Amino acid sequence: MSNDCIFCKIIAGEIPSTQVYQDEQVTAFRDINPAAPTHILIVPNKHIASVNDLVPKDEILVGHLFTVARKIATQEGIATSGYRLIINHGPDGGQEVYHLHLHLLGGQKMRHKMG
Repeated sequence: MSNDCIFCKIIAGEIPSTQVYQDEQVTAFRDINPAAPTHILIVPNKHIASVNDLVPKDEILVGHLFTVARKIATQEGIATSGYRLIINHGPDGGQEVYHLHLHLLGGQKMRHKMG
């Protein structure tokens, strides 16, 4: 845990959030500035600043982020209609909080096609 990281403080319960899921590896909560009707952040409980800070032993944890995303999409009723998963890295990639996190966006047709 990083003492100055807002996501670490949310995971520890020091800052309130609207939590939708938590287990021993990850915590998921609603984004306070949603970009879609469903906008949930899925974060590892272990502080990892960014994608560039991942090491081989984190591979299982990163896979778990994605399986939790699928579980939450089902729970939120957007698994069938579709959703978007985004990880931003660095200032040019739009990363604002330096704690690795996965954005789960859904509940509407996404406006920008990615590929």
